[in-house]
Amino acid sequence: MKRYLFLYMFMGINIFAYPQQDPLFSQVMFNQMAINPGYAGSNDMICATAINRQQWVGFEGAPSTTVFTVNAPFKLFKLNSGVGLIIQKDKAGFDDNIDFSLAYAYRMDVGTGKLGIGLGIGLFNKALKPKWFIPSSDYHAQPSGDPLIPENNENHIAFDMDFGIYYKTDELYLGISTTHLNEAKIKYSNSTPYLTRHYYLIAGYHLPINNPLFEVTPSLFVYSDGKTSQLSINTNVLYNKKIWGGVTYRAGDAIVGMVGMELFNGVRVGYAYDFATSDIRKNSNGSHEFMLNYCFSLSIDRSPQRYKSVRFL
Repeated sequence: MKRYLFLYMFMGINIFAYPQQDPLFSQVMFNQMAINPGYAGSNDMICATAINRQQWVGFEGAPSTTVFTVNAPFKLFKLNSGVGLIIQKDKAGFDDNIDFSLAYAYRMDVGTGKLGIGLGIGLFNKALKPKWFIPSSDYHAQPSGDPLIPENNENHIAFDMDFGIYYKTDELYLGISTTHLNEAKIKYSNSTPYLTRHYYLIAGYHLPINNPLFEVTPSLFVYSDGKTSQLSINTNVLYNKKIWGGVTYRAGDAIVGMVGMELFNGVRVGYAYDFATSDIRKNSNGSHEFMLNYCFSLSIDRSPQRYKSVRFL
């Protein structure tokens, strides 16, 4: 019971205040489609990625998230374009949310790379399933004493929009995006919270080194909801284009280790473990994140070609 109460205090009682509504991912460099519609088609291949994250293992009601994305390039009225699909299920405490969205990106040549300007539209299903435990005592008020505290299950579907810009060359990638652009209102019976607009910045650079068997890619990730911000710094090392490992420092929150490899025919798996550096480490067994990815291209004249690098999935 103490762990359960501590979880809600640490999350800022998100069922009322709704901070950081978007789920957190450690392998965000491999999951950019989920936060930036401008990313769609940027690999010039069909790419599908699935990630499952179990956060703060050991807590009752701790966040659990599964996301599936697929994106591909295509031509629309002879315009270079990209299209993407995002399906995400996120459960944390009393919240049980499903996000479904489609993305379109217009892609153009800029300098030595390509720039994608994207818009995402979809539906956000926000469900609230409260289970209160109130000790039998005259000193503890019942939920019914406050009209803003939900007692029954709530469910609402809202129209949602995202926007993003993504630029990529052979050595560099840079993305700027915002989710919940329209800040849709959620009409519960006793209150009307809304989806808070989130802002993202991600950048990475492929460092040239003398040994052709190794590739080193440091990256930076910044998140903000307008009230709180978070910075993550990562370095990944790829060996022989098949095996990679890396370390991320998430300021004030965690140190993350990640590994991955290509299994066969371009199918790749990845794993990340978060070691918390905040006070929550006293009551948590860390966070686990699993990734499955496959990129390929289709051609009438030749067999499907595999994607040869995991620098940008």
